[in-house]
Amino acid sequence: MFKGSIPALVTPFKNGELDIDTLKRLVDWHIAEGSSGFVPVGTTGESPTLSHREHEIVVEEVVKAAAGRVPVIAGAGSNSTSESIHLAQHAESVGADAILVVTPYYNKPTQEGLKAHFRAIHDACGLPIIIYNIPGRSIVDMTPDTMGELAKLPRIVGVKDATGDLSRVPQQRITCGTDFAQLSGEDATALGFNAHGGVGCISVTANVAPKLCADFQAATLSGDYPAALSLLDRLMPLHMAIFTEPGLVGAKYAMSKLGLCGEEIRLPLTPATAPTREKIDAALRHAGLLN
Repeated sequence: MFKGSIPALVTPFKNGELDIDTLKRLVDWHIAEGSSGFVPVGTTGESPTLSHREHEIVVEEVVKAAAGRVPVIAGAGSNSTSESIHLAQHAESVGADAILVVTPYYNKPTQEGLKAHFRAIHDACGLPIIIYNIPGRSIVDMTPDTMGELAKLPRIVGVKDATGDLSRVPQQRITCGTDFAQLSGEDATALGFNAHGGVGCISVTANVAPKLCADFQAATLSGDYPAALSLLDRLMPLHMAIFTEPGLVGAKYAMSKLGLCGEEIRLPLTPATAPTREKIDAALRHAGLLN
């Protein structure tokens, strides 16, 4: 159910408020371009600066706009277990297909704390759960052994792995089983990730180049690695340029260049600098997305 190219959706803004009309258009466009699902209100969706009600509205609107055509994996992470449970239960109540739950950031729980956090969310919500392991942001790293313990729970079904360590994929195949859905959280290494046993990518670049990312994922999943490598040659400069500054900043700037949405973001993030814009423009041309 969870595989292929899954955009970590940006949240469009207009004059400081949610731009729901643009959000709906993006959902339809992504589906037409071949995206396999959506993750609204993750980090790329600026969840840290959305109010709780804005967070809920974005999930509700993406679920309604997707209308069952592709799965919606709602962001429901927090460093507060009770808050994550609230977000998970809301996602379930409005018809999301699954939730993405990040390892609790800032308070640095132990491995036992991670197990307790995810068990509590699992027991409070009936949706499938995808663990989001991103030690670079959360400062805690869920080990393959801990993940294997959690994978025994019936509704913990996969991981978004942003460790950058491709050896984690085969390690987690051992501890979690081969049916555990391993999704890359890092565009630049997604080819190697799938070659090691992954099944897709929750992607930032897919906000900008959904068809290229979908075709790339389809090639890897069919075992056509020469085709995937050719697509990666087109995409790699864009992966790199988008992440010159925080990824959502680069993604929104690139989307604005393509007429998809405005580049408005919320503090403490600031608009892309001129050198970053030049890199992104060049990468868009290299990928064949901009004349």
